Parts: sequence; C-alpha cells; structure tokens
Amino acid sequence: MSFTRALVTGGSGFLGSHLCESLLRDDVDVVCLDNFATGAAANVTHLAGQAGFTMLEHDVTRPFEVEGEFDLVAHLASAASPPDYFGLPIETLRAGALGTANALDLARAHGARFLLASTSEVYGDPLVHPQPETYWGNVNPIGPRSVYDEAKRYAEALTTAYRREFGVDTTIARIFNTYGPRMRPDDGRMIPSFVCQALTGQPLTVTGRGDQTRSVCYVDDTVRGLVALAASGHSGPVNLGNPDERPVLALAREIREVTGADVPIRHVDAAVDDPKRRCPDISLAKSVLDWRPEISFSEGISRTVAWFADGFAEQVSLH
Repeated sequence: MSFTRALVTGGSGFLGSHLCESLLRDDVDVVCLDNFATGAAANVTHLAGQAGFTMLEHDVTRPFEVEGEFDLVAHLASAASPPDYFGLPIETLRAGALGTANALDLARAHGARFLLASTSEVYGDPLVHPQPETYWGNVNPIGPRSVYDEAKRYAEALTTAYRREFGVDTTIARIFNTYGPRMRPDDGRMIPSFVCQALTGQPLTVTGRGDQTRSVCYVDDTVRGLVALAASGHSGPVNLGNPDERPVLALAREIREVTGADVPIRHVDAAVDDPKRRCPDISLAKSVLDWRPEISFSEGISRTVAWFADGFAEQVSLH
C-alpha cells in the first residue's frame, strides 16, 4: 500500500514532525495539522519550503475540512508527557475523544487509511510481562495518569468501532517510550530530563529507587514502524517499541557517562501509578511488518545528546 497525500494531526510535535519528514522523503504530500498546544512550529520550519508540505493551524477537537483528497490520515494529536497531560487534562481527553472522531470522519469521507498513534500506557502498570497486544491492561481509570491512559483507550475503541460499523480502513499503533531529537527540554519525560540535567550540571533526578524498567526506542525506528504499519493493511493493534529493557537508574548512569557530566544522581519520590516494568512483545510487528528496532541505545542517545548540546550552545551564543 502506497500513499500520495497524508494528513498528520499533531504534526508539529516531537514524533509527528519526524513522521511528516519521513512521508515527504517518500514523495507523499503532507498536510500538518496542529494547534501548537504542546508541539512547536520550529519542529517543521525546515519543511515549510518543501514542495508538498502544508501547515494548518487548527485544534483537532473542533470539526474541520481540508481541501483536496487524502489516502492517509495519521492521528498523533495529543499531549504525551506527564507534565503536559497533567496541565491539560480536559484537552487531553478531548483530543482522544473528539479529536479522534474528527480525524476518523475525515478518513471515512475520503476513503483513506487511518492510523491511530496509541500508547503503551493502555497497559497501565502491567501484570503481564512483556506486554503482548492481547493483554487488556491494568489501568487506574481515576488516577492522575488516567486522562492520558483512558483517552487513548477510548480512541482505540472508537477507531475499532469505525472499522466495524463503517468499514473504515483503520490501524492502531501502540507506541512504547520513544526518544530523540526535537523532544522539548521541559518535556518532563525521562530521557530529555536526564540529558538536560546533565548538560546543565544539575543532579539527575530518578524517581523512587530507579529499579523500575523502561524500554526506549529511537525515534527513527518508531517512525519506520509507523510507516510500515500504515502501508501494511493490518488492523492492529501492533506494539512498536524496543524490547531492550533497562532499569531507569541504569539509563541515568549511561546518559551521565555519554554527556561526561560530573553530577550526582538524586532520588525523589516515586510518581503515582508509575509502571514498575514496561517492555513490549514485538513478535507481531516482526511477523506482519518485518519490523524491529535497528538503532542501539548507545547510538541513539549519542545522537540525542548531541542535538540537545547544539541547542544549548546556540542559546548561549544568543546571549
């Protein structure tokens, strides 16, 4: 399955901007729709002059129409980091509910393939390890993280209902922790926090004892998986993540080593409902997409640190 024109909601965000870039490289025209609530215009400024790229500022939770035909609608619009969805709880729920419905309606009207960017958070604090797509999850529906978790779970249910009721060609990607260039310094997620703390000479703050695990995937690998899933015709859900599981404390130590920072690691209170273990079973992605991560953590984190370091150097030179 190939595409000629795509709509990417949340296209100016960290992951969305990389997806826009990838599609353009594949000669797919892209309309990037974003209200910049958590994304940044700077993430797609370098695409603005390219033929086939259009930026549309709009809130996906409000109905919209876009001129021209589409054969792919990729719905990535949502707050994705804890500080963002804690600060924008209602907006996050609306992006998962109203935003998903509006994006699905557009896909239905155009007969387009619909790709939902869901999350490993649908598994909550998992009781099954590693997590396969058949696992239903262990989610607190009224906890502080629930605005994001339940928004995505509802989005999955709505996407599946449109497929069953209206025959919309849909698929669902369950994305595990992804990192890389264009993450915001104040994103609040683990890797940008550790990198920025190290580069600015601050202690690296690890929640709890740091024995909780994460499996982190470099953004190029995640985007390659999204494109493969969109083109596959598979309905999903499909896990996209790196099964290289590491304790958070070990990740902090490796980032400190890569940056060369002589800073301590400081332990702070554990976050409420923070998953103790998180690791994808990617057997399905391997079999139906022929996809697996290719970029090692050492390579990916070196690229990420270099990107953040360049940004800090630029800020210093401006002052």
